[in-house]
Amino acid sequence: MNFEYLTTAEEKITNTPMLVNLISYRTRQLNSGARPMVKKDHAEMDNHDIVLKEIASGLLTAEMIHSIEESEAPSLDFDTSILL
Repeated sequence: MNFEYLTTAEEKITNTPMLVNLISYRTRQLNSGARPMVKKDHAEMDNHDIVLKEIASGLLTAEMIHSIEESEAPSLDFDTSILL
């Protein structure tokens, strides 16, 4: 695994679980025959490294969308300060 691409990808997508999910999803696409958006650095470059290079180059991003508004969120019947 190319650690330079990994650190750059972690800077672009700071949410680690989202980064892992994005890498695995895109790697499955490449394994199924999807075309990479970047050129390989060398012939033996793994698909994980290709995905990291895509993220580091800014060609592949992720975004979270929150669809539940605060007014629609269920209310809790107890003091939520104990959850901290």
